[in-house]
Amino acid sequence: MKRIFCLLLTIIISFPTIFCQSSKIKKTQVNVLVTDATRSNDLKRETIKFSQKKNISKIISLNPSHKYQQIDGFGAALTGSSCFNLMKMKKDDREKFLTQTFSQKNGYGFSYIRISIGCSDFSLSEYTCCDKKGIENFSLQSEELNYVIPVLQQIKRINPDIMILGSPWTPPKWMKVNNLEELKEFDSWTNGQLNPKYYDDYALYFVKWIKAFNMFGIKIDAITPQNEPLNRANSASLFMGWKEQSDFVKNALGPAFKKADIKTKIYAFDHNYNYDNLEDQQNYPINMYEDGEVYDYLAGTAYHNYMGNKDELNRIHGIFPEKELIFTETSIGTWNDGQNLDKRLVDDMNEVGIGTINRWCKASIVWNLMLDSERGPKREKGCKTCYGAVDIDNETFSEITKNSHYYLIAHLSDVVKPGAVRIENDNNENDGIVCSSFVNKDKSKAFVVTNKNKSQKEIGINDNGKFISYVLPPNSIVSFRWK
Repeated sequence: MKRIFCLLLTIIISFPTIFCQSSKIKKTQVNVLVTDATRSNDLKRETIKFSQKKNISKIISLNPSHKYQQIDGFGAALTGSSCFNLMKMKKDDREKFLTQTFSQKNGYGFSYIRISIGCSDFSLSEYTCCDKKGIENFSLQSEELNYVIPVLQQIKRINPDIMILGSPWTPPKWMKVNNLEELKEFDSWTNGQLNPKYYDDYALYFVKWIKAFNMFGIKIDAITPQNEPLNRANSASLFMGWKEQSDFVKNALGPAFKKADIKTKIYAFDHNYNYDNLEDQQNYPINMYEDGEVYDYLAGTAYHNYMGNKDELNRIHGIFPEKELIFTETSIGTWNDGQNLDKRLVDDMNEVGIGTINRWCKASIVWNLMLDSERGPKREKGCKTCYGAVDIDNETFSEITKNSHYYLIAHLSDVVKPGAVRIENDNNENDGIVCSSFVNKDKSKAFVVTNKNKSQKEIGINDNGKFISYVLPPNSIVSFRWK
């Protein structure tokens, strides 16, 4: 009887320990998100446990003590065209798509949006917010009021912490001249340069635009002074070399923000890695930073990848490591077989997602979030060959096809949350495997990896002696998050 009593007492005393161990295993499960080029895994969610298996040929070890940059987020551009398509959807369908895309709790958690200041090459018309001469005539236009702002407000309800970056494609035409020598009026949306006598008016234009959006409950976190400042040929464009941008920032834009107590960040450049092969522009952001007055106003530099090599990010960081880097635009289209996941899925993640983040970018943003099945709506002089991150059927406005850019942003946003810090890991680019690792603010770890091989590959992730074993499908992206 005494032995039975002692046995029962032992079981009762041990029960809390047994329960806690079981609870701990649940807490240390790993959430996994998988997509492959065949879509047999299409943002598929699963849960796995830590593994005791250590005899894996490809083991990637994390080193949280070696930290890199803090992450702001990942996202896409809400152009006028994208917002027009979203507003054509049924209310419930739009809510479902935006929740799936932007919600941190019930979706993938896209966390950054880029919008145009005035029109872009994917707007419903050519316009600015002050087409009548005189900065006192500034006002938001129908594209903002009927499409962009309603969509942004809906997204803000879903994800209140969404970050927003604004970029102008052109100033009002009355502010443009043909060149800085002749200073002749230039009545064209395409090309031209900013007339220095309107620097103060144009700076006030930015201030008014930021305040106008703020009145609708939309905070603008950052701007760039000019989209693609070396591209004279875009349907709405302005040439702004580094000397001009420096003069505008230090003599007008920066002081105007300071006077108006605007905390919105200013990112320089916003164009290609190779500076469009213009010899006198090759050190665009460096030349700007070397002017102390300009330096103080700039948060960092923004880049696109239409030309040049992403290793330029490492070069700029090496010279000015204290300045931020963000990636703000890339597109897919007919020219690069943009709807073919077999070609685009892994390559786009390696180039635009992991590729920019592993080279010090705090954010990565792709171009149009949504275009229709006819690659529009598009203007006559706009891009006729671009696809969106998703394409929506332009008859039903309900059937959605996800393209590579949606997948790469979803895979990053789902596990890497704003405020996360990139950490060191070994073996991050070899054997067809490319990866990056992070620690989130809640202390959870995140790991994103691609397998470019045509065969499956088993990898092991070593987190301070805890192992995750996983077989990566061929031509796939896989994201992990665990505590």
